[in-house]
Amino acid sequence: MKAAVVGASGYVGAELIALLIQHDQIEISDLLVSENSDSANLRFSQLHPRWQGVCDLPLTAFSADWFEQTIASDNKPDTVFFATPHEFSADWGGKFVNAGIKVFDLSGGFRLKQAADYPTYYGFEHSDLNALASAEYGLAEWLEADLQNTQLVAVPGCYPTASLTALKPLMTNGLAQENGLIVVNGISGVSGAGRKASLATSFNEVSLTPYNILQHRHQPEISQEAGAQVIFNPHLAPYKRGLLATVTLQLKAGVTEQQVQQAYVDAYQDSKIVRLTEVWPKIDNVAYTPFADVHVKVDEEKQVVVASCAIDNLLKGAASQAVQCANLSLGLPSHYSLVPATA
Repeated sequence: MKAAVVGASGYVGAELIALLIQHDQIEISDLLVSENSDSANLRFSQLHPRWQGVCDLPLTAFSADWFEQTIASDNKPDTVFFATPHEFSADWGGKFVNAGIKVFDLSGGFRLKQAADYPTYYGFEHSDLNALASAEYGLAEWLEADLQNTQLVAVPGCYPTASLTALKPLMTNGLAQENGLIVVNGISGVSGAGRKASLATSFNEVSLTPYNILQHRHQPEISQEAGAQVIFNPHLAPYKRGLLATVTLQLKAGVTEQQVQQAYVDAYQDSKIVRLTEVWPKIDNVAYTPFADVHVKVDEEKQVVVASCAIDNLLKGAASQAVQCANLSLGLPSHYSLVPATA
């Protein structure tokens, strides 16, 4: 499969390219950056020197002319990965699909099913309702069959990936109290804000702090895929990468710890990516890896469950999950090329 990456200069784009370089079933055909990017016409290895001699492909400025020339050529890519601003994906995703190119969108351009939510949570009116209706949500461990058939995959956000990995075994098995309060507390490192310099994410300015409480754009995404309304409390922490989400909710009367634990075993016992741990997960154990570590504890007297999931926000929260989705679309195991064959 020949793949183009749009948004190759950012943190997520670079992580994605590093994974695709090592994939023996995917060949990178084009690396693209925004039309006015200072990185245009540089080599990828100039921007990320650790890949010198491994990936020296040029960074081409994306434009409508490039798109038209590419789709008319004999060498057009089979698929494109968007590591771009949300509006760009919303504008261009359907155009690539209509040209016969499969899209894996790592932005939020197609994550929310309701077009009316985009002005509220993303600040723009969605421009392609047909593409939005056709998009499938790419939480790889839970939507495998859908990913094999769709032409447009909305790769989940980093907070939703960790939150839903912890939450879905409870929701899909009907263990949560109906209409009960579901609280998700998330903590992310500063790389989640992207590569562009900002005073708000400078290490000299960042302290552990909550932000966008009760209005974060990932709240409707988590609620949508959990099938229940959640309260989402994101926090920014002064470290580079990694993310931890902790879910707290009330169980239905009579639900036992054994039932809860079995729900997680049933969900993830065959997964090479999600690891059920005997202790509370730690970001250091998943940073720079595609893994998601999950631990769950039940208080039967109070009928409360707490589940935590730790991931690398740039990998399982973005780039490696996009590769999982691409693997599934190729009929490969989702962990193909991401973990050793003997794992």
